[in-house]
Amino acid sequence: MKDQGGNARWVLAAALTVQFLVALDVSVVNVALPDMRDDLGFTPDGLQWVVGAYALTFGGLLMLGGRLGDIVGGRRLLAAGLALFGLASLAGGLVQSPGALIAARAAQGVGAAALAPVAFTLITVTYAAGPARSRALGMWGMAGAAGGALGVLAGGVLTDGAGWRAVMLVNVPIVLFALVATARAALPAARDRGPAPRLDAAGALLVTAGMSLLVLGVVRTESESWGSPATVLTLGGAAALLAAFVAVESRTRQPLLRPGLLGIRPVLGANVFSLLLSSAQFAAFYFCSLYMQQVLGYGASATGVAFLPFCAGVVAGSLIAARAVAAVGIRVLLTAGGLLGAVGLAGFAFTATPDGSFAYSILWPSLLCSVGIGMSFVPLGTAATADVVPGEAGMASGLLNSSRQIGGSLGLAVLVTVAGSVTASAAGPGTAALAQGYQAAYWVCAGLLTLGSLLAFALLPGAARTTPAGGPEAAPKKTRKNFRKNSGGDVDPAVSRSTQE
Repeated sequence: MKDQGGNARWVLAAALTVQFLVALDVSVVNVALPDMRDDLGFTPDGLQWVVGAYALTFGGLLMLGGRLGDIVGGRRLLAAGLALFGLASLAGGLVQSPGALIAARAAQGVGAAALAPVAFTLITVTYAAGPARSRALGMWGMAGAAGGALGVLAGGVLTDGAGWRAVMLVNVPIVLFALVATARAALPAARDRGPAPRLDAAGALLVTAGMSLLVLGVVRTESESWGSPATVLTLGGAAALLAAFVAVESRTRQPLLRPGLLGIRPVLGANVFSLLLSSAQFAAFYFCSLYMQQVLGYGASATGVAFLPFCAGVVAGSLIAARAVAAVGIRVLLTAGGLLGAVGLAGFAFTATPDGSFAYSILWPSLLCSVGIGMSFVPLGTAATADVVPGEAGMASGLLNSSRQIGGSLGLAVLVTVAGSVTASAAGPGTAALAQGYQAAYWVCAGLLTLGSLLAFALLPGAARTTPAGGPEAAPKKTRKNFRKNSGGDVDPAVSRSTQE
């Protein structure tokens, strides 16, 4: 389905809504946490699982979700994921106990793990390589950034105006619109030829358990130290399971994640950049919100409104990238966007002082950072699917989304520790000590994004040589040969159409 007509526009509407939805629910509950604690009687240790349960299931199941899109079809998985996400949101808005809310958030994460890879894959299989796909990927990036930023605004406004339950119930109309868009897209209901690929059950079990343990270990560092026995055992178990996953995948005819996929340099570069970008971006959102509330004294709604310039900057950066990518190539654009974002993060480190102001401490660093991040989304999406045969489009999408989610979780946990250590050792009043901790975290964020930009420059090709997923005939001969070799030669490339189901 390579047309740009009304059907493609409905596909894009569904993909963008899904991307906005899953990003929104990463941040929308943060401002509402105190009200949830008071109303439902959460303990201090239990409250973190309102956020952690979503991160755990979302991050743990992303690779499985991406591969299921290749196997059962994007249309079926999209509809099932939306239904689960909507029902979980409705249940979460009606719960009467802490355990029920945590369960609802975990179910949302399961739905998100099915939705996020499919949304990205639908764009790559719907739009042919060129300006139309670049614009669509730019809008996909904008939707994710807007969901994360507007989640803070929506959380504050909804909690102040209608109570914490509204932050769960607001998802229901968004899900309904996405279901309508999915139905209107008229995606094929079944593949028309070729055998269905088999699910790698052993790989799915190992990667799901390993990723879940990894996210669990990281989330628990908010209450357990990095050197505690619980953390060491959890992260050690995650490492062992993921090592076993790699070993199994190298011997499986139809793997969940073909090891050779990361041997494609643009794919490797995109995933390394995504990992480090999300580590910096998620932490920057977190510390910026805390700085405004705990140092500058902003309320919940004012903090959310202060994120609007970031949203505008992401839109501007994405528009710039969509127009420039054909002229300058993905390597230059990704590197330039990443370095500009790093300059913005360094700006936060300079200006996050106890006596700061919105114009000096928030506005100009937000604009620099957001324009740079927005410029990165178009080349990032293109590189992540470069030279990938269509039967592995969901696999590549699941990998990119996993890099983003795991990077965000790891980065936030590490940087919370950095900021806490600096604050604890700082001299002076409370707000001054907090500001010093946030400044230290911002410097690390800037360093991570700088490193990601340099690695992307080293790994990506110098010209617009990469071939986004579009058919085995569009991939280089070496890539097609490796695909047949690693897949056992029994996966018909036509099964890529299952991503459109």
